[in-house]
Amino acid sequence: MTRLTHRGLTRRSLLKTSAFAAAGTLATPALLRAQSSELVIGCAGSHTAWMEEIVVPHMKEAIGADILFEGTKSSVNLEKMASNKDQPYLSVVQMDDPVMIQAVEADLLTPITAEAVPNMTDLRGDAVHMDGMWCNYVQPWAGVAYNTDYSEGVPSWDALWDPANAGQVIIPSLQNTEGMWTLFVAAMLGSGKPFSEAQYEIDAAFTKLEELKPNLLSVYSTMSQAFNLLEQGEITLLSGNFSSYTLPRKSEGVPVDLAAPKEGIFAMPSGICLVKGGPNPELAEAYVNEMLGEKMQSAIADFASSVPANTTVKAGAVIPEGVQIYSPDWAFVAANRRAWIERFDKLMAL
Repeated sequence: MTRLTHRGLTRRSLLKTSAFAAAGTLATPALLRAQSSELVIGCAGSHTAWMEEIVVPHMKEAIGADILFEGTKSSVNLEKMASNKDQPYLSVVQMDDPVMIQAVEADLLTPITAEAVPNMTDLRGDAVHMDGMWCNYVQPWAGVAYNTDYSEGVPSWDALWDPANAGQVIIPSLQNTEGMWTLFVAAMLGSGKPFSEAQYEIDAAFTKLEELKPNLLSVYSTMSQAFNLLEQGEITLLSGNFSSYTLPRKSEGVPVDLAAPKEGIFAMPSGICLVKGGPNPELAEAYVNEMLGEKMQSAIADFASSVPANTTVKAGAVIPEGVQIYSPDWAFVAANRRAWIERFDKLMAL
């Protein structure tokens, strides 16, 4: 697995409203310089570190944008977009693929085009979705995070169910996209079928999840809080965590690591899209172009130990060898997720 170097994270405020930089210092078109410099970006709260450390200063220098970053869950970003559909305030949203499908169905996005965003032509073919409605800009992998003071590793996902770990496990809510990994693992273990078939065996998944309850300390909706418990040794295993969070913390000396269990790991898609009717559309397109460009792709992939989408970039995570990488049927997820969440919340009321 990739070992990252310490980067000395800062916690500068992201809510910046400073004056637009002098035109001579910016390599931006005149059209952009004539607009407001403010862009409101919706993104995952777990991305705060690299958004603050890498993206915000780069966007100020490269396109003159003052980034107001709203870090939350993908489902919350979707709610914000839908509730403000007639008068959007978000310009760009970075969220997971299954929620992107819902955003497309609700007519909340405007397509990304190669004319406005030329860097999209360097992306892998599987990173551009639904004729450019969104693109994947980076892809962490997901496994089981564990505290190295109390565990030597997690060879199998079945460790989550091991009685030796009673009260030592936290899993994500299905309101969080990473919660799907535990659901699909439960489907595989419960049905005995390969992932390609097991992902549709949802009854088997919920039966297996019920067997997990004695081992659960809690179910989280805010990942950072659960990860704090893992770091402090209050729990041993955190299911469905991803390389972009665990491995940077490991590189800073925190006693955590990310396991790639033998049954396989999951690709955690991170998408970027343009909000339909959002403010400063040209500046928003410039932001997306930078996010898909070589410099940002390399920096984010290295910082977050993730796989870049840009084919010209060689930086980022080393995918663990010898394990299968799964990507589920996101259309199936999007069509059924609301019902699954209701069922999960009733089952997992602790």
